[in-house]
Parts: sequence; structure tokens; C-alpha cells
Amino acid sequence: MDHDQEILELMKTRIIRSYKWRDDIVKPLSSELEIDYDEFEQILINKLDMSSLEALHPRFESARPRCIKERLHADLRLCWLADVMEIVSPKEADEITSKITQEILDGVEYDKALEDGRHQLLKLIKE
Repeated sequence: MDHDQEILELMKTRIIRSYKWRDDIVKPLSSELEIDYDEFEQILINKLDMSSLEALHPRFESARPRCIKERLHADLRLCWLADVMEIVSPKEADEITSKITQEILDGVEYDKALEDGRHQLLKLIKE
């Protein structure tokens, strides 16, 4: 590796190890992929350029609500209840997942919020 490449890799490493990257991005995604933190950091360094790395954390933060909402949609089986059976309207499904997503973003544990969503959903479909 030449000197310029070493400097670029060092700069990328500094970006990844700042802005709470390890807690917000590296740890959860490396755990999901079942690989070591350092290995995932190296993947990011190899795959992303400087501007992509610098912009990734804000994008991660802005994508977080959408990812939570999609997970809730799956965990509440709304793909069946709303999308296939249509016993829950798309608007109702969105209202439930939006409310529960906000609870999670406000600090409620995912499993507790999911349970709350299940109760809301059951109440809705029994009406």
C-alpha cells in the first residue's frame, strides 16, 4: 500500500471511529452479519469513499425510523392483516406503526412497544 493510500485509510478509520459510529452502525450491523467489528469497519473502508463515509451517519439516523417501522410491519404481521387479507387498512397500519415507532425512538424497549402495538392491533380488528 502506498503512502497516499495509507493516509486515506487512516482518515476513513477516524471517520468510522467517530460520531458514535461504533455504537450506532458498526456494532449492530457486524452483529447481524456475525462478523468482528474490525472486519466490518474494513469492509466499510474498502467499499465507501470519503464523502459517503462522512454522510453515512446522518443517513443512518434519518433511516432509523423507517427501518423500525418496517420491522414493526413485519413483526405485527401487517403484511398478512393489511396487505393480503385487508382487514386492516393501509392508513390504520401506518397509524399503528408510526405511533409504536415514535415510542421506540422515545426510549421504550422494542419488545414492550411491540406488545403495545399488538394490543392496539387486536383492539382494531375486534371492532
